[in-house]
Amino acid sequence: MAVPKRKTSPSKRGMRRAHDSISADAYVESRDTGELHRPHHIDLKTGMYKGRQVLKVKEKF
Repeated sequence: MAVPKRKTSPSKRGMRRAHDSISADAYVESRDTGELHRPHHIDLKTGMYKGRQVLKVKEKF
């Protein structure tokens, strides 16, 4: 079984954990409605993506 030869230093441990933190979700404001939606995702309220209508939106769910 493989066993580490040396103890991992706090610096190396911190460098490995540098990408493990949780970041907040990014939201952008819609140009048309002013509502928030995820970037590079369809705005479900309007059905728009990159200025084009890609979904037909129902009046009420």
